[in-house]
Amino acid sequence: GLSYKDIERSKNMFVLGLLYWIYNRPLDSTIRFLNDKFSKKPEIAEANIKVLKDGYHYGETTEIFGETYTIKKADIGAGEYRNIMGNEATVLGLVSAARQANLPLFYGSYPITPASDILHELSGLKNFGVTTFQAEDEIAAVSSAIGAAFGGSLGVTSSSGPGIALKGEAIGLAVMLELPLVILNVQRAGPSTGMPTKTEQSDLLQAMYGRNGESPVAIVAPATPADCFDAAFEASRIALEHMVPVYYLSDGYLGNGSEPWKFPQQKDLKPIRVRFEPPRNGEAAKFLPYLRNENGVRSWAIPGTAGIEHRVGGLEKQENTGDVSYDPDNHQRMTDLRQAKVDKIADFIPLQKVDSGNKKGDVLVLGWGSTYGTIRTVVRELMKEGMDISHAHIKYLNPFPKNLGDLLKGFSHVVVPEINNGQLVRLIRDKYLIPAKGINKIKGRPFFVDELKQEIKEAISIKT
Repeated sequence: GLSYKDIERSKNMFVLGLLYWIYNRPLDSTIRFLNDKFSKKPEIAEANIKVLKDGYHYGETTEIFGETYTIKKADIGAGEYRNIMGNEATVLGLVSAARQANLPLFYGSYPITPASDILHELSGLKNFGVTTFQAEDEIAAVSSAIGAAFGGSLGVTSSSGPGIALKGEAIGLAVMLELPLVILNVQRAGPSTGMPTKTEQSDLLQAMYGRNGESPVAIVAPATPADCFDAAFEASRIALEHMVPVYYLSDGYLGNGSEPWKFPQQKDLKPIRVRFEPPRNGEAAKFLPYLRNENGVRSWAIPGTAGIEHRVGGLEKQENTGDVSYDPDNHQRMTDLRQAKVDKIADFIPLQKVDSGNKKGDVLVLGWGSTYGTIRTVVRELMKEGMDISHAHIKYLNPFPKNLGDLLKGFSHVVVPEINNGQLVRLIRDKYLIPAKGINKIKGRPFFVDELKQEIKEAISIKT
């Protein structure tokens, strides 16, 4: 009963109705939306609803689908959910951490694929104490974030691999100053410009070592798009509580991917304790800006606070006083102290857990970052086939969880799939002296289930 013009205007509803049938979803919410949207034009609402139902009924009656599959509902906990992309979750994690610490959030960035979404999202959150600055280049972006951290804000900067390379010297300055800085790296295929829209995990060693001198930083990596919230929150917490730069290693697959995300309750978020140096009113004792607590952390001395004027800069500092020093023994001590502070973070992060399988056994598949979903699926399928296999996924890449070495030594084989040439596996071999085997893919794409399953079997010499 519809005119050709009405049919043309409503044809997208036909496709939507067919999709509702394919995914076994009710039409009610869209029907309500159409009635509300076109309440003053009921004939348009009626036309769209008719075509929507026609699309659904077409799916029920057509024989073009040779086979159909019914997938049971996901077993998820009670709560309120929304679909979220990784970069969106990163934004919410940063803002939540700043609010939890009762600090303003400063975000200094230069647009780059695939991290630009974070700048776009944060720029709309001024009412949550967020300041965004689109700089003229990468060096200005990170330097502005360091300045904001010096002034008492949660300083955050972001980029992808090429931009992180440009930020390297300034990140070393943040290490020397011992200021809280979060560096977001949404990794992409490289080197150089590489493949900007393709994913890769090739910047782990850049995060570990990509600065001059002995320049230790902490590193955190999310495993799924929803986990980007928790990882961004944790990166911020570590930076603020330990006065240290923290790398957050996402990638294009995570940043642009999406999944259901359960809204967290504020009461469930970890507290973030910031240690500001209080003002001194006429006290005789000299302020020592690099005097440390039992965790090796100096206090946060905010400019303008009475009685705590002090010197800052990239030159080596005299222990405790912060004065410029070229003394060889002092340089050794300060280098050791900065490293010890990062190492001490291991006392304040969770122990490594096994995600699937037993805590000891024959094969452990060890992953990090966006390989989580594929590894999880593969390991569970191989377990059903009778293989003695487990899966662990590392969120904290520097320092590693304190129990990681003992966990790895509980397995006969350790296999490490990565979308790079074997960067985590090198760190694991170096630190724990175990013959871990790498599985590597550098095609700008994530692992596929069938290929990874075959690679794991070949890595441990099990014939199919």
